[in-house]
Amino acid sequence: MQNWKRTFAILWTGQFISIITSSLVNFAVMLWLSIEYDSAVILANSAIAGFLPQAILGLFSGVYVDQWNRKLTMMLADGFIALCTLAISLLFYFGEPQVFLIYVLLALRSAGSAFHMPAMQASIPLLAPEDQLLRISGINQTIQSVSTIGGPALGALAITYLDIEHVLLFDVFGAAVAISSLFFIHIPDPEKTAKAAESVFVQIREGVRAVVSKSGMGLLFLFSILVTFFIMPIAILFPLMTLRHFEGGKFEMSVIEVVWGVGMLIGGSALGISNTKMNKVALVNFTYMALGLALAVSGLLSSSQFVIFVVLTGIGGMASSIYYATFNTIIQEKIEPEVLGRVFAMFGSLSLFPSILGLLGIGIFADDLGINLTFILLGGMTALLGVISFFIPKMMGIGRA
Repeated sequence: MQNWKRTFAILWTGQFISIITSSLVNFAVMLWLSIEYDSAVILANSAIAGFLPQAILGLFSGVYVDQWNRKLTMMLADGFIALCTLAISLLFYFGEPQVFLIYVLLALRSAGSAFHMPAMQASIPLLAPEDQLLRISGINQTIQSVSTIGGPALGALAITYLDIEHVLLFDVFGAAVAISSLFFIHIPDPEKTAKAAESVFVQIREGVRAVVSKSGMGLLFLFSILVTFFIMPIAILFPLMTLRHFEGGKFEMSVIEVVWGVGMLIGGSALGISNTKMNKVALVNFTYMALGLALAVSGLLSSSQFVIFVVLTGIGGMASSIYYATFNTIIQEKIEPEVLGRVFAMFGSLSLFPSILGLLGIGIFADDLGINLTFILLGGMTALLGVISFFIPKMMGIGRA
């Protein structure tokens, strides 16, 4: 592992270009849908299209990620996403733009991510010393947050001056750069065991056993899944909160996205610099409380208090970044490398299925309850889960060094 810093420098360079172009395209697509249709249901449908394939495939993809060459898996997944995006771009170019094509694009990208994300996350412990994993997760979140800052600004600019089919090509370029960077690094694969020949379902059971055999780990996963269930509908309603309640437009939507990214940057940078020895589960609990309270208070604001909404959004972004980095580090430290692909993929699926159920009720949240009350109720539930977590000794024990 002597050259792990060089390896990560190359890996992060390629991933940064890929992530920022994806962020650009994602925000441009969200802007296009929000302005073109101004519909919570259409935004929810687009989110479901982007989550459902990954949720279904994630139940099985981790088995193959643990068997296949992880570097090649990432390259092929990125290539598949790029080809799908190029195909949708051409369909838009030669035909009338239809929201159905956006759903198809998001679904295909989701299918590729079902293999790329667990392969990437499962590779990290094989590339760096264990005592550096939290710092690396922090730096990963910093890269994500810089992309979250730059992506919306570039996306708003792109969708203002370019047609949607041309905007989509940025994603193709980013994927090409990410694939190219992987040619210059070596990613070791964990030792294959005799279990590689066993059936998919037997290996899935092995992944489940790796989690439940660790005291408190199943509860940690359960609380994270519940938080995702509460947060997902709010995440989808953010654009409409800005448009309807605060009567904003493209600029205000971009500001909210950029500020969320700034918060992520601060959170990720703090972890990357500090390499804190604090109980990691306690840190996760604090992020639940901070994020939940920021969202709940946002729902109490009047339409003239947009500036306060911006500040609370930044706090939410910071809490989100620290949560993702810390939670992933706990998994990478506690779960054996040979089953990490399965664990990350299955956790992704188990998080998404309840979220999809929440999104199916988005019309109830947005139209019947109202966007503000949705922020208050679901944000409050998230903060409450953070408080409850402190009183579960088995779960708190996982986070100790």
